Amino acid sequence: MAGPRVVIIGAGVVGAALADEISARGWTEVTVVDQGPLPATGGSSSHAPGLVFQANSSKTMTELARYTVEKFSSLDVDGQPCFLQVGGLEVATTPERVTELHRRQGWLTSWGVDSRIVTADECVDLHPLVNRDRVLAGLHIPTDGLAKAVLAVAAQIRRATERGVTFLARHEVLDVLQADGEVTGVRTDQGDLQADIVVCCAGIWGPKIARMAGMNLPLTPLAHQLAWTGPVPALAGQTEEAVRPILRHQDADLYYRDRHDTLGIGYYGHRPMPITADEILSVDEADGMPSVLKFTEDDFAEAWTETQSLLPATREAKIEEAVNGLFSFTTDGLPLLGESPDVKGFWVAEAVWVTHSAGVGRAVAEWLVDGHCSSFDLHECDVNRFEPHQLAPEYVLARDCQNFVEVYDILHPLQPSGDPRPIRTSPFHARQQELGAFFLEANGWERPHWYEANAHLVEGRSIVTPDDWAARYWSPVVGAEAQTTRETVAMYDMTALKRLEVSGRGAADFLERLCTGKVAKSVGSVTYTLLLDHDGGIRSDITVARLAPDLFQVGANGNLDLDWFTRHLPADGTVQVRDITPGTCCIGLWGPLARDVLQPLTDEDFSATGLKYFRAKRAHIGSVPVTAMRLSYVGELGWELYTTADLGQKLWDTLWRAARPLGGIAAGRGAFNTLRLEKGYRSFGTDMTYEHDPYEAGVGFAVKADKEDFVGKAALERRRGDVRRKLACLTIEDPRSVVMGKEPVYDGQRAVGYVTSAAFGHTIGKGIAYAWLPAELAVTGRALHIGYFDRRVEAVVAEEPLFDPAMSRLRG
Repeated sequence: MAGPRVVIIGAGVVGAALADEISARGWTEVTVVDQGPLPATGGSSSHAPGLVFQANSSKTMTELARYTVEKFSSLDVDGQPCFLQVGGLEVATTPERVTELHRRQGWLTSWGVDSRIVTADECVDLHPLVNRDRVLAGLHIPTDGLAKAVLAVAAQIRRATERGVTFLARHEVLDVLQADGEVTGVRTDQGDLQADIVVCCAGIWGPKIARMAGMNLPLTPLAHQLAWTGPVPALAGQTEEAVRPILRHQDADLYYRDRHDTLGIGYYGHRPMPITADEILSVDEADGMPSVLKFTEDDFAEAWTETQSLLPATREAKIEEAVNGLFSFTTDGLPLLGESPDVKGFWVAEAVWVTHSAGVGRAVAEWLVDGHCSSFDLHECDVNRFEPHQLAPEYVLARDCQNFVEVYDILHPLQPSGDPRPIRTSPFHARQQELGAFFLEANGWERPHWYEANAHLVEGRSIVTPDDWAARYWSPVVGAEAQTTRETVAMYDMTALKRLEVSGRGAADFLERLCTGKVAKSVGSVTYTLLLDHDGGIRSDITVARLAPDLFQVGANGNLDLDWFTRHLPADGTVQVRDITPGTCCIGLWGPLARDVLQPLTDEDFSATGLKYFRAKRAHIGSVPVTAMRLSYVGELGWELYTTADLGQKLWDTLWRAARPLGGIAAGRGAFNTLRLEKGYRSFGTDMTYEHDPYEAGVGFAVKADKEDFVGKAALERRRGDVRRKLACLTIEDPRSVVMGKEPVYDGQRAVGYVTSAAFGHTIGKGIAYAWLPAELAVTGRALHIGYFDRRVEAVVAEEPLFDPAMSRLRG
């Protein structure tokens, strides 16, 4: 036996995958418990239709699915394959869906999965039951297929058992045992199991198990309709289980799969039918599988009518089997992976469908054994990503149901989320409403993207209007606000950015250990620096301001930064970390006239020498005490001005009265994004993630290699000499071709990378797209193409930054 004692709760497709992957890495003192029989435990895995579609807007989710395809394709049970690689076909019955299929094909190309757009005739060739008169085009993914979930569970149980893993069926978990903030084991109805690590893979029961460890899991089980026809005469004589590609008719929220001479029909178009984990019957109480509820025939009526239209051969068949099967949904449609923030050793791997199960098993196994995941970027799947309001039961239920409704919808990258809104508003919200702000939400915050009060600024300007897709949730006012910022001065609401306070006599040493740059400098210093994982990958980019010998303010990217800091706190209590975002606010005052606005309002010296670039100081702006930092993410002279939430509106009014006579405006996130791209500033989570290192991402300047040590330093030094890809700046001459991110980049006919952030540069008069490319192609002047829906857009690698490379405007 090797490794710590691990108990995995749940032997479904996720728990079995984790047991297999973790034992393959040498941890074999592992016990897997499940309340049901093996291998069909009675959870979602036992009734899942098994469709594995790899197309996803998330690179991580596609890669998790791709690994699942690869692994399941290699598994069998006594000669029975665990994966039927029949391919996948998505059909379009509307022009809008045809356009969407091109976008999805772009994602697949970006993430390295082979696919092609096919004609209506080819759709019928691939799936002869399809009504040629109904379809316009299709998306074919040859490597998609059908996972035999129960067989895959059996195969992985067999492999893990051979390595020494113990599987215990019919063991209901009653409690998660803990002492002094750490797990010590699991209590079952058949006795206690000692453990150093407990991993919850309980699926639809996940919230119930997690609650035993004091963890609030934002997961809702929702019923999803799955029906099976009787024999379809057109399929008579089909001896193989599946010969046609799995079929998705997303315009009607439907999917289909073969089963010999019958068809399975899955439907998402019905009303959301949520249930709580506590309402799900136990294995012994249920009549059949507890994850299967009684079929509600009325909800399926529209689906059956549409099925008979798309697949006319089904008119000669009847529905003979049908269930409302439970699956897990989350507020953002992504899995919940990681360790509890409060109970050391309690981990979750939840809200994982069969499609991504083997990939998640590998990811969590690497995370546990190595301390980090090397195969996948998991930042968007980390269970600690949520803000407190995102764990509220009302919020979780509303957003989980919304995600069920939208699972097959065509969603724009900027599409506003639904209720509940508004949730978080800055102290400037009333003033922004008065100015006609158009709000979009981010982490619950209502953020202005432009102000209708600035509509008059468009007159006389040449503002490029993008194509119809890019012009959604956009206004020409965005361009006018960007140009005005460069001409005069603008006020930006930066309240939504996460702010952490790090204090105590050990604060300086603590931050020095976590940051790549030197932050323990003089009081008033501000440092742009990075947080690295142990493998040298970028966990975040942050700013650290030293406000007193033992007090620092950190500009962070989200709750994962708070979680990272908290996990690394010294045990002696010499460092405290707290989130000060809710009680504070921030205005970015930026533009060439920013000093003309600010200096008359204060007795402090805000000249170029009085407060130098990347310095901070306390001051009074009128009657408002502020912390002023000489920073600018739009590439212009100015400051970030922080104060307490109760004084926020007063700060806004004070600055507004001074700015208006100088032509000052309030500007939104639309302008902010285009200006920061002109300046070449990266956005964590979009331009760079855990999988990238600083030298690849173009932020190597934030690493002080002469520092004695910091988390990730040794690994980073090993990576430094092997930079094979780079984040490059591309410019686009065609003014209407404003790509939006995640599009593939081509060198000739070869896909070589993908776009991260993009916008039109209203100062430089060109489209801007940052993209990951092979290092040998990230050379200034290199001509490339970007795949934008069904066409190719010419682009060229440009020297960055595109605006003010001498930094004269920032340092003025």
